Amino acid sequence: MTNIDYYMFPLSPFSYLAGLRLEEIAKNRECTITYKPFDLLKVFAETGTLPPGQRHESRKAYRTQELSRIAKRNDLPINLTPAHWPTNPVPACIAILNAQEDGSGDVGGFVHGIMRACWAEEKDIATDEVIRATLEAHGFDAALADRNMVGGAETYERNTNDALAANVFGAPSYVVGDQVYWGQDRLDYLDADLAD
Repeated sequence: MTNIDYYMFPLSPFSYLAGLRLEEIAKNRECTITYKPFDLLKVFAETGTLPPGQRHESRKAYRTQELSRIAKRNDLPINLTPAHWPTNPVPACIAILNAQEDGSGDVGGFVHGIMRACWAEEKDIATDEVIRATLEAHGFDAALADRNMVGGAETYERNTNDALAANVFGAPSYVVGDQVYWGQDRLDYLDADLAD
């Protein structure tokens, strides 16, 4: 069975705007997904990309326009200036890793729920309260928010190194073998290639 490595960053609006399309593709193509939350800012630094706040004003303006267009097209609510962005992504990333390992609930729904909390619900995804509530909403034990913090941090770091080794430079990125699909707008390409 083909596996898709999903390099995601919960503070990425483009990861949020992918919705649950990856999960639909994986189901239709009978693939598995390995959720690999990673340190996008470290990858930016290693690959020569400025973080959003340091980019030229023209790029900032375009990013805002593009986010609005994608949100409208995908029928997803978005706040372009969320109250809790940026925030510390690590607690949510560790919870994603724990949920994936646990497997008792809807991992994809939880991942999207965390991103929706940031980009549409004005919630701080660094807080235990938000993470626990989102875990429960998707069929997981809220206690997963507090488990294996050291091991989760190590996996988060390993995922970041894996991303660099796989030539990932942004989020979301979907990797199958040596093929990298960067951006939610490349999901149709991924789907077509999986169909071959």
